[in-house]
Amino acid sequence: MPKLFQINECLNLSTGKIAQAIDEMALLRGWESYIAYSGREKAVPSKSHTICIGNYADACMHYARQRLFDNEGLLSKRYTRELIAKIDKVQPDIIQLHNIHDHWLNYPLLFEYFATLYTPIVWVQHDCWAFTGGCMYFDMLNCSRWKNGCKGCPDKRTLLKNQSVRNFNLKRDYLAKIKNLTFVPVSDWLADILRESVQKDRPIITIHNGTDLNTFKPINSLKPSNGKFRILGVAAVWDARKGLDDFVELKSMLSDDFVITLVGLTKKQIKNLPAGIAGIGRTSNVQELAKLYGESDVFVNPTYSDNFPTTNIEALACGTPVITYKTGGSPEAIDNKTGIVIKQGDVVSLANAIMWMKGNPFSSADCRKRAEDHFDKDKCFEKYIELYDEILNI
Repeated sequence: MPKLFQINECLNLSTGKIAQAIDEMALLRGWESYIAYSGREKAVPSKSHTICIGNYADACMHYARQRLFDNEGLLSKRYTRELIAKIDKVQPDIIQLHNIHDHWLNYPLLFEYFATLYTPIVWVQHDCWAFTGGCMYFDMLNCSRWKNGCKGCPDKRTLLKNQSVRNFNLKRDYLAKIKNLTFVPVSDWLADILRESVQKDRPIITIHNGTDLNTFKPINSLKPSNGKFRILGVAAVWDARKGLDDFVELKSMLSDDFVITLVGLTKKQIKNLPAGIAGIGRTSNVQELAKLYGESDVFVNPTYSDNFPTTNIEALACGTPVITYKTGGSPEAIDNKTGIVIKQGDVVSLANAIMWMKGNPFSSADCRKRAEDHFDKDKCFEKYIELYDEILNI
């Protein structure tokens, strides 16, 4: 049977859930499947062979030096060699990368090894790091330097020296040596950007993320009424990039008929919320999260940097319409029957759209149907297996 070897910095959150879903589909289609993940993450039950690489102490050291010297992806040599030895032992037919940054691996060592192989490499693009000098997103900085070398980088991610030009050149040069590399962006927005980047001559194939329609589904009971219009926001980490400040400003524009609930906040953030915004900490209980989506009248995503947020499609699957900023691939989740797209940062228009939607509710059935037609995880992730078969001529 063919073997799939996935590499991702986490196993149980965000991109880790995507890797697990691809893994499950591969197993269903008769593949043997492996996932290597960072040792700083907690292990979770998996049907696949899971391989823990590195540890928390190494990740902290890597992060500290990255913050000082812009060395993301240039440390952790010992654990990268350990990963290479595992790949050598498995001898996979397809190697699939997800996020290999986030102070975990040494990409020059890894890419040098890949350059010796004829094994196809599929790299899922969850952000822009693969073709920039270090940033994962550049839209908040309104930067286009990634098109020609990242000279004069405006990002303040390091304390001492920004090494964007060096990092850009290293990634470009090491990736150029890999014989059989396919990029899979998870949004059309990122696919278009890749086609303007230094990696434009590689195969670039969009595969949207999907969600579990059996978990995220409309609730059986009616949405709570009591005259209130319920607004929901969800993020793994809340900061200015995810629009937390915009929610605070938004509340000041809405009457008491509108209540806002934000999920994923820290205790400190919850304590500092203004009246009219309820805060909930991060939850790993997907049933609880699905219930929150289903009870809400609208899901609002005022994100400033994003690729293809799964929160949008989770909301749709629960029958809840979406209002989002025109950021990255976020608008790709909806159409004119299931949501509204607002100019990034236009909180006044955001408030007006919410008030309009209160008087003109969208159909819950239309939202659910869009999720079923386009974002069923089984249909979405089966496309990876089809891609593997095409690459291997199976």
